[in-house]
Amino acid sequence: MAKIGFIGAGAMGAPMIGHLLDAGHELIVHTRRREAAQPLLERGARYAATPADAARGAEFVCTNVTRTADVGAVLFDVGGVAEGAAPGTVVIDFSTISAVATREFAQRLAQRSIEMLDCPVSGGAAGARQASLSIIVGGKAEVLERARPILARLGTTITHIGDHGAGQVVKACNQIVQVVNIEGIAEAMLFANANGVDPRKMLVALQAGMAGSKMLDLMGPKMAARDFAAGIEARLHQKDFGLVIEMTQAMGMSLPITAAVSQQLNALVGNGWGRDDTSSLLRVLEGLNRGHAQAANDQ
Repeated sequence: MAKIGFIGAGAMGAPMIGHLLDAGHELIVHTRRREAAQPLLERGARYAATPADAARGAEFVCTNVTRTADVGAVLFDVGGVAEGAAPGTVVIDFSTISAVATREFAQRLAQRSIEMLDCPVSGGAAGARQASLSIIVGGKAEVLERARPILARLGTTITHIGDHGAGQVVKACNQIVQVVNIEGIAEAMLFANANGVDPRKMLVALQAGMAGSKMLDLMGPKMAARDFAAGIEARLHQKDFGLVIEMTQAMGMSLPITAAVSQQLNALVGNGWGRDDTSSLLRVLEGLNRGHAQAANDQ
């Protein structure tokens, strides 16, 4: 059993910590607000006042926070992981952040003989609760093998992509495919409605054909029922698409559909729906097509 520091106990981090506790590992948890960690402390985790305290004596330090800047602060600010971790410690970052920054973070940690794996995950909060996450790994293969028993407690698929940052690149690819698909479903939903077609019947037909997909099965019924309660909050997809756009601009690349969907996500958040589900892309389209949307609602 390992001693593990874990930083971040939100919708994803809390159940992940719970699984590691259930496996018998020793968990030292840091959160911005101690009360957020209280249920985990009651299950046997210990609280650390700073990320450095969470890292002291730990074999592994896991981070699961929102933004690139948050990971940088957790690792390198005063009281950060780099201050408390001993040489040989492995940092496992489950956050979805910039691949460029990830490579820089890994290099800075290596100067202190601290290893790093970028391990962004797919599966959302439900996957975290069910320990069924898909874990996408960048970093050294031999370091992954050290961490594999921990990762296996959190996910059902562990895929080593390549060196530092490669995990983040593939997570960005995952988000492109996923959210472009959601936009397509929303457009089909609006088009069916505008033509007087029952969207539920449309879904049955699409699910049985080549358009069928996991995302259609998940998002189609939500849109048809106008259930916009968050599975994954749309603001997180907006953040992820911002990372992709930033990288494409730096590389001089053109990803036109990705850029268009990024703007739709911006509009979604701008309308105040950022903490709702990304299926709210349907509402953005309805706002752009008010006449057709109203006619469909009147039918």
